[in-house]
Amino acid sequence: MAYKWPDLDPDEVQDYSVDWSRFLGTDTITTVVWQINGQTVTSYGSFNNDGNELTLIQPTNTDTVATARFNSGVVGTKYKVTCRITTAASKTYERKINLTIRER
Repeated sequence: MAYKWPDLDPDEVQDYSVDWSRFLGTDTITTVVWQINGQTVTSYGSFNNDGNELTLIQPTNTDTVATARFNSGVVGTKYKVTCRITTAASKTYERKINLTIRER
């Protein structure tokens, strides 16, 4: 099942977050991996999939929330963003989120 974030205007810069606190209890996030359309984003910047660019500008996280700052993208394109975390107790959780690009 994929979740959905609010649409992104390609001219805006927006933060999108995943709150993991209900799964973690007293556990904490140690690492976060972001994927766009199944491809791991290892160096932050434009992701290009057949000319459909979405830019992951800056990922951040707290002990319980993972946040990614995005902009750009092709109007009308729906990207599947995956947030995968590993915790201090060596547990792994993954969430898939749809992010659609629309002019406002």
